[in-house]
Amino acid sequence: MTTFRLPSRRALAATSLAAVLAVGAAQAAAPVVRDVAPALKALLDCRGIAESDKRLACYDAAVDSITTAEKKGDVIIVDRQQAQAARRQAFGLDLSALSVFDRGDKPEEVDRIAGEVTKAVRGADGRWILTLADGATWRQADDRDLSSPPKAGSKVEIRKAAAGSYLMNIDGQTAIRARRVIGP
Repeated sequence: MTTFRLPSRRALAATSLAAVLAVGAAQAAAPVVRDVAPALKALLDCRGIAESDKRLACYDAAVDSITTAEKKGDVIIVDRQQAQAARRQAFGLDLSALSVFDRGDKPEEVDRIAGEVTKAVRGADGRWILTLADGATWRQADDRDLSSPPKAGSKVEIRKAAAGSYLMNIDGQTAIRARRVIGP
């Protein structure tokens, strides 16, 4: 009869550590792969071509492909400033499902914006609905009364508050709770 002997705890620990280190080293050596548009992937793949003439032809074809895709709207090239402007414009909206703005360096955290009211109306519930110059619509989320009603031209400052809420100051008045809405 054959007897099997289990490895000691020390041997198991050493083997586990070696496996973790080997996997970590393999991951560190592997290039970081992220979702890229096919047109950009074709451009990046050209780097692996050894012959200069073929590599140049590959780059030329890939650049033509990207240019065509950009003109058709299949690929949109956004620089850092444009991404920051989009983050500011989306202030107050839940964009957690979109990771397009999270590439590269840590994105600038927008925690407050300032703007000007272009339209102010009361909803059926008596709460204010404000449209700002940038097109964003904000709705009052509490029942606090304002000493002076907002109107076109009123200055607003909106800042992040606790638990995902927002506070809005209108013409320097006491802040009211607000939430970003899409449409009226």
